[in-house]
Amino acid sequence: MIGDVTEFWTELGLPGLADVHTHFLPERMQRRVWAHYDQAGPLIGRPWPIHYRLPEAGRVAELGRLGVRIFTALAYAHRPGMAADLTAWTLDFAGRTPGCLPSATFFPEPSATGEVLSALAHGARIFKLHLQVGGFDPRDDLLDDAWGVLAESGTPVVVHAGSGPVANGFTGPGPIGDVLRRHPRLALIFAHLGGPEYEGFLDLSERYEHARLDTTMAFTDFFEELAPFPPGLRPRLRDLGLAGKVLLGSDFPSIPHPYAHQLEALARLDLGDDWLRAVCWHNAARLFGA
Repeated sequence: MIGDVTEFWTELGLPGLADVHTHFLPERMQRRVWAHYDQAGPLIGRPWPIHYRLPEAGRVAELGRLGVRIFTALAYAHRPGMAADLTAWTLDFAGRTPGCLPSATFFPEPSATGEVLSALAHGARIFKLHLQVGGFDPRDDLLDDAWGVLAESGTPVVVHAGSGPVANGFTGPGPIGDVLRRHPRLALIFAHLGGPEYEGFLDLSERYEHARLDTTMAFTDFFEELAPFPPGLRPRLRDLGLAGKVLLGSDFPSIPHPYAHQLEALARLDLGDDWLRAVCWHNAARLFGA
């Protein structure tokens, strides 16, 4: 049982943790998101208590206390006309928050390519798309040039493409796999290990050089009840992690458990300390040049 997060990474000989899947949003939007969780909304599907329901400054301080040295402010548009303002906010947040990677988003609309170019020009180092919440097709022609720009720049994109917790629209490995076939150099990071379609997303991560996975909520008690990871896939997960293709993610702050439980869930896989070191720090540190 991991009770002390600092002790966990210290004993592994790491300088801290690198978490590529954390969320910070404008306060009004954050309240609306938490209200959706409180109501077990249609894209949540079950009660989902928020463990870190703190003001923004308190959430930043909590990551610092835990030793999360690299993190993100992943925001995502779920309708047209949102992306530019969200990106402006997340880039500003990163500029005033040490350790936060400049984060951005986009949406299938005529302005998508220009907004991606603008975000990159203003220092964006990671993007977020959410196919489950947005309910859009990643193969939309309005996105094709934006994907091309991101493939050329090598900028990572965290994509919630799996069908958990509730399937919606164009989730699953098929649609996003078609995007990778068209843009094979895209640096996609599949959120939640692609759950519940784990095998399909492991396939994509093995097939495409720059495709990766994040561990967000995977193997936690809460997520295993919803979408258990097949034990037979663990050797492939181990190999991908040691090859730099699995990154720590948590979904902080909107998680129904203490942060330590995500680390405990990974440690109890018994994939070895080298795997934990790679996943919890080295893979992201290399990807972002930290």
